[in-house]
Amino acid sequence: MSILVIVDWIGAKIIYWLDIIGNFTLFITNIFQAMFGCRLKIGKFFGQVERIGVNSLAITLITGTFAGAVLALQSYKGFHDLGSENFLGPIVALTMTRELGPVLTGLMVAGRAGSAIAAEIGTMRITEQVDALQTLQINTFQYLIVPRVLAGTLVLPLLALFSIMFGILGGYAVCVYKLDLNSELFKAGIKQALLITDVYGGLFKASIFGFILTTVGCYKGYFTAGGAKGVGKATTQAVVASSITIIITNYFLAAILFGP
Repeated sequence: MSILVIVDWIGAKIIYWLDIIGNFTLFITNIFQAMFGCRLKIGKFFGQVERIGVNSLAITLITGTFAGAVLALQSYKGFHDLGSENFLGPIVALTMTRELGPVLTGLMVAGRAGSAIAAEIGTMRITEQVDALQTLQINTFQYLIVPRVLAGTLVLPLLALFSIMFGILGGYAVCVYKLDLNSELFKAGIKQALLITDVYGGLFKASIFGFILTTVGCYKGYFTAGGAKGVGKATTQAVVASSITIIITNYFLAAILFGP
């Protein structure tokens, strides 16, 4: 009997996750159909660019700056013991460009904007505003989902670029003004090691992360149920799911773009 209970539990979990994956796949399919089959709401698109991008700029700059600074500070001891302090510049630049810049930007925007997207659409769902739009024959995907997803996908690379630049500047400030390293060696190492393909790869990753966090936020908000408690639950799930998905996706993108 215990074996049957275990098998039943495993089967129920598999069906549960397959149902979620199927619903999410259909949701993404509807997004692309609305994106390429309907006219974009330009006003709403730029409004989301401001809410997702401009309003997230400050937190992105702070995160990037101190990530680069602490990376340089913690890397110094190991490189100093090996007599290779001149490699600090390339390490900071490559790490910020390939990994920390895009990933930290995605995680911070997921926590700030992704949660807001889920809460806003979730509130519209439980107050029947989404149903009202459908009653008026308004394409809710074109009206609510596409502007947010498109804005997040396009604006995340710009935020990541600022995060990368300020992260390198933070590492530079620590290396030059705290650790008394040669500024010319720091800059020369970056010029020699950092390639334009590294920058393109990092920005591409950020674009994928922007698509993930906005799509997950819209999905959780769109299918919210259970009143105010459901909105809170959907918001939490949106942040957790998008953050985990970003971290997992980052590994595969790193393996494809920068792997050996």
